[in-house]
Amino acid sequence: MGNLVNMSTQCQCMHGANPLPLIGTDPKAIAENKPALNIMDIPKGVFGICNSPTNPAAVAAKAVGATAPCTPAFLPPMWLPGSPTVLLRNAPALNNSCKMTCTLGSPGCISILPPGGALKVQVK
Repeated sequence: MGNLVNMSTQCQCMHGANPLPLIGTDPKAIAENKPALNIMDIPKGVFGICNSPTNPAAVAAKAVGATAPCTPAFLPPMWLPGSPTVLLRNAPALNNSCKMTCTLGSPGCISILPPGGALKVQVK
């Protein structure tokens, strides 16, 4: 069981240098005066510099002494596992124990940063 995540929450890729905020696509559910998110809500932007050994751009850049941006690439479902009992906008609610996989990174390489925007509302 995790805590509900809201739009002010940041997430981090283990291969990236910087955290990113989570942005809701249509945040209509409100908890503690903040829009709550579901498993389809994703980070927007770049996690800084990518250091993933499975990202071809990062590997090529490193070989010539350069860097590549950590631009996440996702396939649905975005966050797993989500809340099996709470639906927001027809998808499981996002809780702070969820992980996301970047197709250029590794399984579960993106996680919710504490304490950030994890609300005190527990979801199962």
